[in-house]
Amino acid sequence: MLVVLLGPPGAGKGTQGELLARALGVPRIATGDVLRTAVKAGTPMGLAAKAAMDRGDLVPDDVILEILRESLATPEAANGAVLDGVVRTVPQAEGLARTLASLGRPLDLVLFFDAPAEALVERLSGRTTCDTCQTPYTGRAPGTRCDKCGGTLVRRADDDPESVRRRIVVYEEQTAPVLAWYRANGPRVAMVDAIGALDEVAARAHRALNV
Repeated sequence: MLVVLLGPPGAGKGTQGELLARALGVPRIATGDVLRTAVKAGTPMGLAAKAAMDRGDLVPDDVILEILRESLATPEAANGAVLDGVVRTVPQAEGLARTLASLGRPLDLVLFFDAPAEALVERLSGRTTCDTCQTPYTGRAPGTRCDKCGGTLVRRADDDPESVRRRIVVYEEQTAPVLAWYRANGPRVAMVDAIGALDEVAARAHRALNV
């Protein structure tokens, strides 16, 4: 099963994506993860991505999509994947559709994690993130250790309330139209209420996937 996760910043896509991937028995593929892996491995696409990052440029969509195609072609992803952060704009959604078509892999579901803006501001303002593996935590002080890898928890500069509000505005302008595009062109779209305890949101997501 191939699933795309959508939703505003702070909606919990990363955490829920890991839980969903575990339930489905497939990998969670996030843009940042595949970029770091490709750069570390020194693949041709990884070198192209590194060149862009070294220049301070955004990694071009075609490079990201080619790295994603390579990840989806691995044995680990033979039965599907949960794609987190892969689609942020309509051109990226179109590019992913072309990439999947080239692999003969249909997209089964778009899962949208929905939450009110002010709830997201409150959530992100109290968040810390591991400086090594980027795992987010709520209610954990900066300087404490990550349960996952032992890295140090830090508070991101863009997690202050005003920065979060600006990120949500950017999301509404660039990413929210992707939902409309998928409703018009893509597979089934399921909405998940992202407010609530971790296990409550996970149960809603599982029901949406019928797992």
